[in-house]
Parts: sequence; C-alpha cells; structure tokens
Amino acid sequence: MLIIEDDPKISSFLEKGFREVGYAADVAEDGEAGLSMTRQDVYDAIVADLMLPKLDGLGMIERMRAEGTDTPVIILSAKRSVDDRIRGLQAGGDDYMVKPFSFSELLVRIQTLLRRAQRTPQATILRVGDLRLNLTDRTAERDGEPIELQPREFALLEYLMRNPGRVVTKTAILEHVYDYSFDPQTNVVDVLVCRLRNRIDKQFDQKMIQTVRGVGYVLKAD
Repeated sequence: MLIIEDDPKISSFLEKGFREVGYAADVAEDGEAGLSMTRQDVYDAIVADLMLPKLDGLGMIERMRAEGTDTPVIILSAKRSVDDRIRGLQAGGDDYMVKPFSFSELLVRIQTLLRRAQRTPQATILRVGDLRLNLTDRTAERDGEPIELQPREFALLEYLMRNPGRVVTKTAILEHVYDYSFDPQTNVVDVLVCRLRNRIDKQFDQKMIQTVRGVGYVLKAD
C-alpha cells in the first residue's frame, strides 16, 4: 500500500492498520514524493489525500494516470461536497471517502477495488513450486493443503514469493515487514522465519526456506 498523506497522525494510523492485517505500507508526505514513489515501485492500492503540499492530490493523480499508472486510488479527504467528489473521480480516483473515516470500511473498499482490478483469476495469486498464495482472500496452501498464517507471516511469505531464488537480507525483511531500521541485536526476523518454516516446511521433505549464513534467507522451489 502507498499512503500519501501530510497529517502524521493519520498516516501513522493507516500504516499501522495496514501492517496489522498483513499489508506492507509506504508513506509519502506530499504529492511530489507520492508521484515519485509510484514511478519507483508497484503498489496494490494507493490512499491519497487531496490537500497535499508541493503537488495537490488531484494534480498528482492526473499526472500518475497520464504516465500510465493504473493502480487503484482511494481518495481520503476532508472535502465533502458532491463537486469535490466528482472532481476527484474525474481526475482518476477510483473511490472517495470523507474524513473522519472507518478503517474497516476503508479496508473493505480497498479489497473491493483489488477484486475489480484483477485482469484474470491469476492476477493476485503468487506461485512458487507447490506453494500458492492468494493476495485477495489472504489464503495460502502448499501441495493443496491450506496453511494458516498470521499477518506478519503472510507479509513475509509474500515478500519471499515475490523474490523467488533471490536472497533477501534481514535488514530488508525488517524494513518490509516491520518498517524499522536494522538492529543487530534483535532476533525478530529469525523468530518470524522460524514460525513461517513451521507453517510451510515442517510437514514436507523439501524445505523451501533456506538460510544463507551471514546474509539472509531465500525461497527455492527445488
């Protein structure tokens, strides 16, 4: 998720909420930074305010659409008139919510947009070997057997499955799943990887999550 919001209380609330349900989240504090981030990374959805510094929300969305980015955008704004909503949708927004808002409603609207955005049934399904992850209904299975995952475990598995065969460092995992800088004394990544291994590898002869000593971890199908 990309959150484009200049109010630190709201952006922090949204970031925490998304992470608690298993989404990775980035934050931009102005329209220019938000536009730049859409050029650098691919996001599932964007939550954007309209009254932003440097480049307002409408201008940012219009430029993003002109550049070919079709990521679903939910506008989250204190502007509540019908005209404001019409302008937001005409600029390229996919939905419009007025502040104050319910996070649970925002989450449902995002999930609805993600379903609509699917081009094919495979659009939000990741596969590595016999491991399958459905990003829409947040389910996982290996060799047809369902796997129950906690939000952090799901976020880590998604990150590994988006980088199959590539070594990911503990620092990268901390930043992606926990969103804080690396502390060499912490073992939260090791604990999380251990939990995930118990979920997806324990009952199988082939172990998919492998340790690269001194570097990090890699997910391999063979």
